[in-house]
Amino acid sequence: MPPTSPSEHPRRPRLTPALADVRRAVREHLDALPEGSLALVALSGGADSLALAIATAAEAPRAGRRAGAVIVDHGLQADSAQVAERAAAQARALGLDPVLVRCVVVGTSGGPEAAARAARSAALDAAVAETGAAAVLLGHTLDDQAETVLLGLARGSGTGSLQGMSAVRGAVRRPLLGVRRATTAAACADAGLETWHDPHNAEERFARVRVRRSILPMLERDLDAGVIEALARTAAIVREDAEALDAMVDEVAEELVELEEAGCSLPVAALAANPAALRHRLIRLVARVEFGASLSRTQTLEVARLVTDWHGQKPLHLPGIRVERTAGRLVFTAAPADSEARDADDPHPIERGD
Repeated sequence: MPPTSPSEHPRRPRLTPALADVRRAVREHLDALPEGSLALVALSGGADSLALAIATAAEAPRAGRRAGAVIVDHGLQADSAQVAERAAAQARALGLDPVLVRCVVVGTSGGPEAAARAARSAALDAAVAETGAAAVLLGHTLDDQAETVLLGLARGSGTGSLQGMSAVRGAVRRPLLGVRRATTAAACADAGLETWHDPHNAEERFARVRVRRSILPMLERDLDAGVIEALARTAAIVREDAEALDAMVDEVAEELVELEEAGCSLPVAALAANPAALRHRLIRLVARVEFGASLSRTQTLEVARLVTDWHGQKPLHLPGIRVERTAGRLVFTAAPADSEARDADDPHPIERGD
């Protein structure tokens, strides 16, 4: 009689408090997917993603869903292929199917962390398209959320960073955003599975590593043992507020934005009558939707000055956009070619002309 494959006898560890917490979090997300659909776990072999894989393998059949895994080999360490294959073997032993291993080339744009994130995201998107999966599950935890919020605070990034990572964004789902990292580590230990430790997580040249290893432990020790939960709670509150403001902006934009021959415009009086938060969001919305531009805080405020501090300024020239006030309207048009060439030499170009 031929030997059975690991997937025919998947590992089913006994239920412990840690495993129960992770499984409960995963169950809520699986229940939101169409019956019979496939969920892919983005698996690195680290404690967070491995705990997610354990829970998904156990909960998917109960929920009438299918569960697989995708392992992205970034090629950043000499043994990355072996690490990826070990994670794939663990996924198969848990009964996940299909199990995909995808090798990527990490570029340099935006720095090593951003480049790796972009390569990984592209690989996950491709896996979803290839398999027809309804969702790809990521193992970010409550600790990761707290780190994201703290880094956003330090950088002055605004609500975009302070609201942290979303639990659901398109096909991406993060079931463990309410689960502590210690719980995922305990879940893996309870399941008797060895976890992989990413050497990059020990390199303090990365800001997130410094936050994780030094700053957050210091805050927990010297301020409040609940600071990580408080930061994650702040993210949830900010997200609610930001979503409400964005919905209001979309409604206001439908009423105020008028298409022009070479762009669009907004009435100055209506912009002035709105609170600054809505006014700034309207300006950024027009720039993003009509011109594909992402304005910085400084650039947004300079455009807003054409409304709130008007004394005959010349047009503003931003990357790819020309903004001027004329006949009581703020007119946005595509920047001339010579302006775009000049903007390329200045990462934050603003021609004040006043």
